[in-house]
Amino acid sequence: MSLAHIFVTSAAMEIPSQHSQHRRAEELPLVTDSATIAERNHLDENRTDRVIERTAELLRVDGHDDWADEVESGDPDWDEMISTLEEDEHQHENLLTELSSLKDRYQRPYPSLMSLRIEMDEEFDFVPGQYTTMRYEHTPRVYSIASSPNDDGIELCIRRVPHGHLTSKLFEDIEEGETVTIRGPNGDFVLEEPSGRDMAFLATGTGVAPLRSMIQYTFEEGRDEYEGEQRDLWLFLGASWKDDLAHFEEFRRLDEEHDNFHFIPTCSREEYLTDWDGETDYVQQTLVKYLVDGAEENLSEDLAEYVTEPANDIDAEIDPDNLEVYACGVNAMVSMLASAAKDLGVPDDHLQYEGYG
Repeated sequence: MSLAHIFVTSAAMEIPSQHSQHRRAEELPLVTDSATIAERNHLDENRTDRVIERTAELLRVDGHDDWADEVESGDPDWDEMISTLEEDEHQHENLLTELSSLKDRYQRPYPSLMSLRIEMDEEFDFVPGQYTTMRYEHTPRVYSIASSPNDDGIELCIRRVPHGHLTSKLFEDIEEGETVTIRGPNGDFVLEEPSGRDMAFLATGTGVAPLRSMIQYTFEEGRDEYEGEQRDLWLFLGASWKDDLAHFEEFRRLDEEHDNFHFIPTCSREEYLTDWDGETDYVQQTLVKYLVDGAEENLSEDLAEYVTEPANDIDAEIDPDNLEVYACGVNAMVSMLASAAKDLGVPDDHLQYEGYG
């Protein structure tokens, strides 16, 4: 996750002095390390063929065989096609919405999401949730650390930014074995000390990076139990497409392995390409479907309308009175996530959030 622009963090709120994870973060030195790219993996898929197939299918069903032929030719004029269809007053709005989404996906470069595993020449200590600055070919950018402090080296989750100066180089040029510079760690978006409270992690896109670090560490260190009782951990992760959900299969496995971990992915556009039967609403709208009875009384009118039957059958519910929340993503979305948590009654000292973009 790139945090290259603006931060909106929980640092602005009062943080209880007894939070030793915050003290630990303050004590860690800021160091500059020479590091090596050990592994580079694409996390999304090349779905061009499926986009073409689906687009042509929609157009033929609606009687636009000429446009379908052009799409199948591999060089459609999307703008002309959509603008022409928009001029038809009888054209169904849902078709135009779906075609616009498919156009965006068709034109998106592949790959657009990847992970980098970086090995350090020296020991690099950090607290789950912190971020680092990576410099490659004289260009620095800030990224949250997506791996656990117990792992060797660090892992970053990176989204390609259109016309981005550094991400273009990372996606097109960087190779395993190349040298980068790492500086840090920084940040106070970190875990609270273990308590009897359950944990809800809310993220959009690559905002899941620091939350992945937190979740891995929580299970590795046995922090998912407190005084002999299991704590429920919830991860609500939102994106447009399923393959935009970074580390999707890993979170699925965690869900299967741990009765107290509940992974709730939500995709707003995936149903345009597949038979996706999961959640499709925004993260905060999805969250309220999994509340204990009565919790909806504190919700704003806008959120209360989403208290409906959830897509996932889970033998657990969220009690806002017994919850700590961690939210991360683009600034506008994080603001909505934090507001939703406050509407639920989650106290400020149990609500931490960080935004970027």
